[in-house]
Amino acid sequence: MDRGHKPGWLTPATDYGPLALFLAAYLLADLMVATGVLVLATLGAVTLGYLVARHVPKMAVVTAVLVCVFGGLTLALQDATFIKMKPTIVQLLFAALLAGGVVMGRSPLKFVMGGAFDLIDEAWRTLSIRFAFFFTAMAGLNELVWRTQDEETWVFFKVFGILGLTVLFAVAQTPFLMRHRRPDPTG
Repeated sequence: MDRGHKPGWLTPATDYGPLALFLAAYLLADLMVATGVLVLATLGAVTLGYLVARHVPKMAVVTAVLVCVFGGLTLALQDATFIKMKPTIVQLLFAALLAGGVVMGRSPLKFVMGGAFDLIDEAWRTLSIRFAFFFTAMAGLNELVWRTQDEETWVFFKVFGILGLTVLFAVAQTPFLMRHRRPDPTG
């Protein structure tokens, strides 16, 4: 299978498989076991992605490194603080990449999503800013949840809340995307 061509099951399996295994391990055992499962499943997902598609997206590698670092610290020090902070770091990293791109006159979102949406350049800039603010808010929300709620609430927020809110925010951008499409040159 050449680069760029991958089976339809691969992305969902590698993106959500480790998270599903994390939740299952948490429900069956505890956060430390779930963290170990998350680290191993993430490494397995990256390996599977490479073996099947002969390519691993850069963000998957960055995420895997963060999971290994924060998961490793959690396990080595037996301190759940590190795994609870990982979503905050990932969200802030996304926000910084988007904001940094805008400051540098580029649009990382256009690079990632340009194949799906043909928007005018100013719309890519605005969308990047919106997502940068969203990811910053999500980082703050993760901090609020893990610092004020019990562990189980945080686990369910990590698994369902972050994903659900991200999907809702992305869907809420649909009217903006429709208004700012590049005009069709064929009429």
